[in-house]
Amino acid sequence: MSGEDNNHGVDSQLDWDFSSGWDARLFEDLRGGGELLSVDVLGTQFAIRWGRSVTLEQQQSMRSAWSRCAGAGAPMLPPLAKEPTESLPYSASVSYLSQTYDGGTFPLQAASFEELAENLTSRLTVAAILENAGELMMLHACGVASPETGAVVALVAKSGTGKTTAASVLAGTYGYVTDETVAIGPDGSVVPYPKPLSVKQGPGAPKRQVGPDELGLVPVPAKPFIQSIVLLNRVEPDKGTHQEPTLHQLPLADGLLALIPDSSSQAEIDEPLQSLCRLIDRVGGVWQVTYSEAGDLPAALAPLFRKQRRSKPVWETRTAEEPESGAIPDGWIRRVEPKDAVAVDGDLLVMLEAEIVRLSGIGPAIWEATASAVPLDRLTEQIGDVHGRPEDYRAAVAAATGQLIAKSVLEQGGE
Repeated sequence: MSGEDNNHGVDSQLDWDFSSGWDARLFEDLRGGGELLSVDVLGTQFAIRWGRSVTLEQQQSMRSAWSRCAGAGAPMLPPLAKEPTESLPYSASVSYLSQTYDGGTFPLQAASFEELAENLTSRLTVAAILENAGELMMLHACGVASPETGAVVALVAKSGTGKTTAASVLAGTYGYVTDETVAIGPDGSVVPYPKPLSVKQGPGAPKRQVGPDELGLVPVPAKPFIQSIVLLNRVEPDKGTHQEPTLHQLPLADGLLALIPDSSSQAEIDEPLQSLCRLIDRVGGVWQVTYSEAGDLPAALAPLFRKQRRSKPVWETRTAEEPESGAIPDGWIRRVEPKDAVAVDGDLLVMLEAEIVRLSGIGPAIWEATASAVPLDRLTEQIGDVHGRPEDYRAAVAAATGQLIAKSVLEQGGE
């Protein structure tokens, strides 16, 4: 769309909004040369209005950087950006139609345009994730897709551990899906988020927001779908040597525990652990690639763009029986109702409000025995029936029970 077309679209909306009572200063300010930036982030439409210190050249650089996320139009006009100050001269104002949160607007202000651009990327991402909480499984990952099939490999890693570098290298050959959040629908479809890549500058400097077009990255193909999930494990090579990348599959419990901290709003998904288990089964397990140079990744990961054999489920749900409610007699013990729980290879993974606890050894038997409140001596005998009665078994049950109470997996009456 040409600049003339953009201005005409803005003028039309301005005329309508101004006649509906918009402040005259807002009307004149946008007519004076400022442009709205409209972007679509994971299905949420955002409009960004720049403060007066942001030049037209800087506005255009952001329009170019976000071009692959261009939205259909402004959902509503943002309010005026904050006035510049001596320490925070750069500002912007953002509006969006929020389905779940009040407001739908937020201001940004920064000491430099580069800092403003980085803050904008972060805030748009967080707002879109909150809008999709409970609907999409969202992994903190970069994603690239086969141009021929649309098969997506999600590369999961924490911030600052190589996601953006991996995305920029791999997306010279594969379609660029995102360098931040791989969002997966219940049917395995992937919602692309081809945002600007956040590239590190010098120590302490804001990350530069570089558009995928500027880096020559391959566009995302139509109808992308999740094919493989890989944990990035970047290591420093021994001095003077080249370390070949290695690829291996993780046991299910290890994969679950690794993915949960690097997922967004997974606890809001219905059956959060079970749904993640089903996703892992769909893609044939969780892989880990250990590497030192990003340039080695295309060859190392090439097999994972091909269809994997689905894993046979090695897990079972453990939440069918609702725990007893009501008051607990003093000193008695009962398990807390979790968000979800699954049994995997003899262990039990329990998702609470804020974390996952892995129960091994006698832990799963304690969990099973405390669906209803029970005194410690009776609990100890029940565990002895399952695991035997070595000389120190009473002390072991008491210690394990105390640890689970401390972890909020169990609760005790009278506390």
